[in-house]
This record gives sequence, structure tokens and C-alpha cells, in this order.
Amino acid sequence: MQQRKINIILFNYLILLFLTIGVALSQQNKYETLIKKANKSFETNVNLSEQNYRRAISVSPDSIKGQYNFSNNLYENGYYDEALLSQLEALKNAKLAIDKHPIFHNIGNILMQKKMCKEAVEVYKNALRNNPFDDESRYNLALALDCVKEEENEKESEGEDEDKDKEKDKDKSEDEDQKDDKDQKGNEDEKDNEDQNKGDKPEDKQKESPKPRAKKLSPQQIKNLLEAMNQEENKVQEKINAKKLKGVKLKNEKDW
Repeated sequence: MQQRKINIILFNYLILLFLTIGVALSQQNKYETLIKKANKSFETNVNLSEQNYRRAISVSPDSIKGQYNFSNNLYENGYYDEALLSQLEALKNAKLAIDKHPIFHNIGNILMQKKMCKEAVEVYKNALRNNPFDDESRYNLALALDCVKEEENEKESEGEDEDKDKEKDKDKSEDEDQKDDKDQKGNEDEKDNEDQNKGDKPEDKQKESPKPRAKKLSPQQIKNLLEAMNQEENKVQEKINAKKLKGVKLKNEKDW
């Protein structure tokens, strides 16, 4: 009797295990199918491709391929902020260097498109930490460094131009002050007339403009996201270095 109960429990457990595996395989197959469809329609039908990427991500949010490929789709169509967010989501689930390298590389490309050269330099360095032999990442890093130098040179030249402009502005300021006094009187009269003619009819209000595709990220928001990303990557590197040190045999101290 006791053995029979044990057999029933084992049987039920095996059925549950097979069902769980079956559901997991079904989800994985659905995910891969959607990714293939999205990749196939990438160049011919952008909207359909995007829909399939989004569906794949909803099926398996923790998978790297969906977010990564979707980011590339967004990048190709000029939606750099959304592309950046998708790459960062992919990075959260990337554990291996082979997966991290292309993500960091593409984040660097996005930042270069947004003219954030200094930030791109650090990201390309992370790409090379995960794959030191990639010539494309090394080449892009060199471009980012050149871009930083150009920005610094432009700032220096702008500073010199500002000094010259200040002298010109001094001469104009007195004439503008006199003009403002005259304009102020005229504006006061115009304001009185506008207040009298002002109406409260709802039909006079302009219709709201359509919402943009996605909220634009400010440079500060991007810097905060990248800082958090770098902190996580530094923690990983510290763990890797600590493991390496454990395997290194230290030499004994020398006696005096």
C-alpha cells in the first residue's frame, strides 16, 4: 500500500515535469519563430518586423536575441534612444563575454550617432575588454577618441570667439536699451487691445499635437544609465580578477 502511494506520487511528478518541459519548449519554439519572422521582414516591412520583435520579447523577456535584434531594427530606422534602451535591456541578461561584446559595441555606435563621443569611448573600451581581438571595436574606439579631440578643439575656438563677441555686444547694448524703451510703450498698448478681444471659446484652442513615438532621453538620463551599466560591469570585472588572483601562487617574502 505504501509503495503504491509512492508510485502514484512519482507518476504525478513525472507528468508535471513533462508538462513543464513541454510548455518551456513550446515557448522557446514560439520565441525563435517570431525572431525569424522579424529578421526576415527587417528590410522589407519595418512595422511587421517591429511587431514580431515585440511579441518575441513578451514571450521571453529575459532572452538576449529579441532585445538585441530589436535594437538593431530601431537603430537602422533612426530611433536611437529606443535602440539604446533595448541594448541596455539585453545587457542585463548577458552573462558571457561573447554576448556582452556586440552589445557594448552597438551601444558605442548609438552614442556616436548622438554625438556623445566621451561616453562612446568608455563603452568601446568595455567592448574590447570582452573581446580584445575585435578590430572593428578598436577602429571605432579610435574614431571616438578623434571625435573627443575635435570637440575639445571646437570648445577652445568657441571660447576665443566669445571674447570677440562680448566686445561687439557692448556697443550694441546701449542702442538696444533705447529701442526697448520705445517698444515697451507700444507693447503696453497692444496688450490692452488683446485683453479686450480675448475669448474663452473652446474651439479657439489649438488641438494637441500627436505624441512622439517615444520619450526622448536627455543627455543626463543617458549618462545615468551608462554610469549604472559601468558600475555593474566593473563589479563583474572585479569578481573575475579576484578569481584569477586566487589561482596565482604568491612568492614568499624574502628574509633580510
